[in-house]
Amino acid sequence: MKKRIFYLLAIFTAIIACSDEFTEVPAIGALSDQTLQNEQGVNLLLVGAYSVLDGIRNNQGGADWTVSGDNWWFDVLSDDAHKGSTDGDQADLYLLEIYDWTSANPYLTVWDGRFAGVNRANAVINLINNIEEGDFSSQLAEARFLRGHFNFELQKMFGNIPYISEENFAATEFNQPNSGPIWDQIEADFQYAVDNLPATQTEAGRPTSWAAKAFLGKAHLFQNDTGAAGTLFEDVIANGPYALLPEFADNFRLAGDNSSESIFAIQFTTDGGQSFNGNRGGTLNFPNPGPFGSCCGFYQPTQDLVNAYQTDGTGLPLLDTFNQTDVANDYGVNSADPFTPHAGPLDPRLDYTVGRRGIDFNGYGSHVGKDWIRASFADISGPYLPKKNVYTSGEDGNTGTGGWGQQHSGINYHLMRYADLLLMAAEVAVENNDLAKALDYVNQVRNRAKSSSPVLDDTGTAPAANYQVEPYAAFADQATARKAVRFERRLELGMEGHRIFDLRRWGVTESVLNAYVQNEARTITNFGTKAGTYMSNMDLMPIPINAIDLSGGVLTQNPGF
Repeated sequence: MKKRIFYLLAIFTAIIACSDEFTEVPAIGALSDQTLQNEQGVNLLLVGAYSVLDGIRNNQGGADWTVSGDNWWFDVLSDDAHKGSTDGDQADLYLLEIYDWTSANPYLTVWDGRFAGVNRANAVINLINNIEEGDFSSQLAEARFLRGHFNFELQKMFGNIPYISEENFAATEFNQPNSGPIWDQIEADFQYAVDNLPATQTEAGRPTSWAAKAFLGKAHLFQNDTGAAGTLFEDVIANGPYALLPEFADNFRLAGDNSSESIFAIQFTTDGGQSFNGNRGGTLNFPNPGPFGSCCGFYQPTQDLVNAYQTDGTGLPLLDTFNQTDVANDYGVNSADPFTPHAGPLDPRLDYTVGRRGIDFNGYGSHVGKDWIRASFADISGPYLPKKNVYTSGEDGNTGTGGWGQQHSGINYHLMRYADLLLMAAEVAVENNDLAKALDYVNQVRNRAKSSSPVLDDTGTAPAANYQVEPYAAFADQATARKAVRFERRLELGMEGHRIFDLRRWGVTESVLNAYVQNEARTITNFGTKAGTYMSNMDLMPIPINAIDLSGGVLTQNPGF
């Protein structure tokens, strides 16, 4: 399915309906409705809807990295990542990082990318609704799942969004008001997918009824409807086909593509040439310079995230005190100068999430420090590199061949994986005061971290750092359990595009991020002076001003912008 997307898209780049008043001769170079009203036509349009999961399309209105389906730059809004590179490179994202937001920021073209997905799904739904013969229930369910996904992404980003249905699409009535959340419509799409998708699929990359249940549960969780969310999560855990992989790091290698842990993923692949089916958005982040050439240095983990992986000597995280001390770092230290790595106990997931000096970087040798960091010490990027979406040495199936070095990656991006679902189910259990169940789910994730192979030192025989991680013995009370579950999500899912949305739905964004700015300034000394204040209205992104203008004023701006 991965490799078919690019080639099939060329077949139906436009659909033009010709009126009888104009001509009865079919348009050349376009597909008519009648031509598409068959199984092949439905499947072609459906592949087109899948293809925009990565956010990339023709005439997208922004660079690939602004619309990327893995939401990498949303981590830059949180305490997980800095923009990276120099402050002046991608200055629009720099402004988002320092909380200087306007509705004209080009990164808001993510709005266009997600609505392109909605419209492509609507095209499939509308086509099927106009076919009189044949059973297209499965394809309709896939299209509605995709529409539910794209609308869910828009909902969690912008909050107040218009609902574009297949009827609006057919009538080209796209200027719909954004008068509030559209959770009911999102739930209806996912519920239809639950009821009509098969439990298994012969082609990887297509959703199943189990995936639809997981996403429907997530939609309920984002509305704090823990009752409905819990029922769905428990069904998936007890009866679904998913399981944690034995190795944490395999989620970011070929071994994790469409594995038992993958619930639904963007199907990236590198197939030579310009790698049009590779991740062209969220992978401008390799060492610069380094083993990949001279690109690109973005998406650098924060000191705050690194500090979170400290443990207390018994293998448990420092829930309240992780930021009172810093993991040793080489910020301000040149590669030729000596540096002593951190000797204290650390969760081993740190070194599969963050590239840091003296530790193997995905099989390419030890991170050499400043010589692999594009930014200067005057920039606010820091000394770290991302690892989860950088392919591992020797995995040619994931290695890109595009411009700017080899930045295009074939690593699938997990829109949801089983560890994510377990921790969402643990959240629900905490809110229902079922601390035993929450403990079980959190410890499943922690025990996998404990049993995973550690990153090794240069000899290849010993752990590269003082790794210690253990399960919790018990949760003393609900407040402690809540704190532990939320902390575990950060440790397990760091640099996977979830953090800012978690903080927002927990209602703690303002306090957490403003404290982060002050703490981060201990390491990156000028960050505190450059960064502004995160304000509560920023829990919703501003509606893009060009979208408001194009709507003729039908769309209204979110408060505070």
